[in-house]
Amino acid sequence: MVKILLVDDDTTFCLMLKTWLAKRGFEVENAFSCREAVAKLKGEKYEIVLTDLRLPDEDGIHLLKNIKAVTPEVQVILMTGYADIQTAVLAMKLGAFDYVAKPVIPDEILKKIQEALAQKSAPEQRKKEKRPRTEEYIKGTSQDADRLYEYIRLVAPTMMTVLITGESGSGKEYIARLIHSQSTRKDRPFIAVDCGAIPKDLAASEFFGHVKGAFTGAVSDKTGYFVAASGGTIFLDEIGNLSYDVQVQLLRALEERKVKPVGSDREIAFDVRIISATNENLSKAVAEGNFREDLYHRLNEFSLKALSLRDRKEDIPVFAHHFLTASNEELGKEVIGFDEEVMTIFKNYNWPGNLREMRNVVKRATLLCQTDFISRSDIPAELAAVEAAPAVEDLALKREKNEVELIREALAKCHNNKSEAARLLKIDRKTLYNKMKLYSIE
Repeated sequence: MVKILLVDDDTTFCLMLKTWLAKRGFEVENAFSCREAVAKLKGEKYEIVLTDLRLPDEDGIHLLKNIKAVTPEVQVILMTGYADIQTAVLAMKLGAFDYVAKPVIPDEILKKIQEALAQKSAPEQRKKEKRPRTEEYIKGTSQDADRLYEYIRLVAPTMMTVLITGESGSGKEYIARLIHSQSTRKDRPFIAVDCGAIPKDLAASEFFGHVKGAFTGAVSDKTGYFVAASGGTIFLDEIGNLSYDVQVQLLRALEERKVKPVGSDREIAFDVRIISATNENLSKAVAEGNFREDLYHRLNEFSLKALSLRDRKEDIPVFAHHFLTASNEELGKEVIGFDEEVMTIFKNYNWPGNLREMRNVVKRATLLCQTDFISRSDIPAELAAVEAAPAVEDLALKREKNEVELIREALAKCHNNKSEAARLLKIDRKTLYNKMKLYSIE
């Protein structure tokens, strides 16, 4: 049985992940500090160490160095937030196998563990620097999907900057990763940055780095995203959220291909491919003066639009079955598919959350399903209710149409005498006038 040491000071998270991994056949022990982890490593043999980058006594880098000095065969996977991703990338140069971003998704952890074990069993295939696994991209079968995929194929080998637009949850990062995986930089870093999650005051430090003492709290030198991603691709998600000041600094960096860490007078050259994404209308932001036009054109040498689900109804079964396969694997289930009623509901639903929403709906339904096929009772009530709405609407329209015809017939029979028509229809004269006004009957 594979033995894993899980190191994190969040006891609730540790116990949850330990239970989840144990159900999948792993033997897991917890440590809640670097000191406790080192002590356990001296007394036990582990194949995998899964550690948070930030620990209460030391950081994950200290623990990594300790592990590689004593037991270099142990695979180390780091867990980190967006703000520390560049540190995690550098940690891989010190021997870490890979990293996962927080909040941690259990099935992603499982895949990293499986990859680490596979690499360990085949050391001759081990690379000096391991990079994050490219997420699987499901193309779909619609004409729009074919066109999008062709555009990706054409732009991927170039150095053109790409701006991906589209609604939230429509798969913009998947597209960015696919471009990277088909480029000449595929074996180099892919670093995804959520621009909306970076505080304005720290943006320059996060992008370009800083030197020790540059500001309060800068206790050591820090490598920025652009230098950490050098040779690879940097994905700037929600680029429209950057403040105007940071836009100016970013434009200068892109023009000069150099960055100056905060507090330093030394410039550092970088070589990265820029892919950015937004769910906002950047053209409108430019027109309103909220986004620099020169930066917009720098980032938009080639544009792609991630497709919303409601614009690709024929692809809905493809994605639904893909998410079902993934959910079966993660949850240990063997659901075969969806009954016809559920697939009809899926096709009629608007999917405001797009692929992200569908993934969650299918995963929940897979968990609840007690038969071979997901039924209406397994999906959220608010989703199932949408399917009934068109039928109710059709009934109302039919009733309105019939009422208009009856009023017109009554008026014709009574030679447009409103009082006679009202008596014929068995309603009062005021009601008839109101209905004639409502239906615009002359």
